[in-house]
Amino acid sequence: MEAQQLIERMLALANGHRFRIISILAAEPLHVSELARRLKMSRALLYMHLQRLEAEGFITGRLELTDDGKAFKYFDVVPFELNLDVSTIVAAVKRSQESEN
Repeated sequence: MEAQQLIERMLALANGHRFRIISILAAEPLHVSELARRLKMSRALLYMHLQRLEAEGFITGRLELTDDGKAFKYFDVVPFELNLDVSTIVAAVKRSQESEN
């Protein structure tokens, strides 16, 4: 992983709301309306956070149709591990410099 990719992944997690989202979704997949209720957050704001987490691969979303034809978007956590130490940073910067050359 290059330095900018590592930074983007860390930035996606560097938010208290996103930590709470991951914590809640770790227990069970939820549709947006239920997740918004549990977080006491507007769906518009929630979608902004969900998009960021999904873009970085921390969560995944899927549409499910009910018997009466309503569509619900469910989100679930994708298992991940983010190791951050000096050697990870050095390797990421090195990869970035190599790709620039």
